[in-house]
Amino acid sequence: MSDPIETAILNKISALEPGKSIEPAEVAKELQPEQWQRMLPKVRATALGLMRQGKLTITKKGKPVDPDNFRGVTRLRQATEEETALALSRRPPVVADDDD
Repeated sequence: MSDPIETAILNKISALEPGKSIEPAEVAKELQPEQWQRMLPKVRATALGLMRQGKLTITKKGKPVDPDNFRGVTRLRQATEEETALALSRRPPVVADDDD
């Protein structure tokens, strides 16, 4: 089963022209119009996870943010190939478990 927040974010950014972005609040309002403010932290957390997977880019004033150190007003957009490669290179290596 897929996460409805993740699906909503990816659907919204995939419909954008390259270089265009959305506010996280747009996704929250789509998912819970009456109480979107309560949904906003979950949308931001999901977007951060997607950024770490290289699936999107979180920007502030038009520039990609450091996923480990940012605050304030942000926007979401499709990741470029370079941004995806950078995000994937930052992931910790997978260690095979050889408990034979």
